[in-house]
Amino acid sequence: MIKSITSDIPNVSVQAFEGLSVHFVRACGAQVIIRGLRAITDFEYELQMAQTNRVMAPDIDTMFLITSLEYAYLSSTTVKEVASFGEDLDKFVQPIVAEALRKKLLGNAIHK
Repeated sequence: MIKSITSDIPNVSVQAFEGLSVHFVRACGAQVIIRGLRAITDFEYELQMAQTNRVMAPDIDTMFLITSLEYAYLSSTTVKEVASFGEDLDKFVQPIVAEALRKKLLGNAIHK
């Protein structure tokens, strides 16, 4: 889904990985990890991870980007709850994500 959503952005590459992010960053030849923050509650965890990464890989920086206010309240839990009641998700996620979530919830309802 992320590949589809970002396909029109030429300098974006989507790759999955397992293991430590600092190992992945090094394997990619990058020097920066970019993390998103919605609220102050995210910051404590993210700071702890950034500091741990700094100890393991002092040559790799972490940069934090703050979300737009219009999305600051939004979480995957909120989106899943709205979806579970059959409400429209178009205001919250890209259409491809909304469709995948609807299909997943429908599949789970069938298997119950």
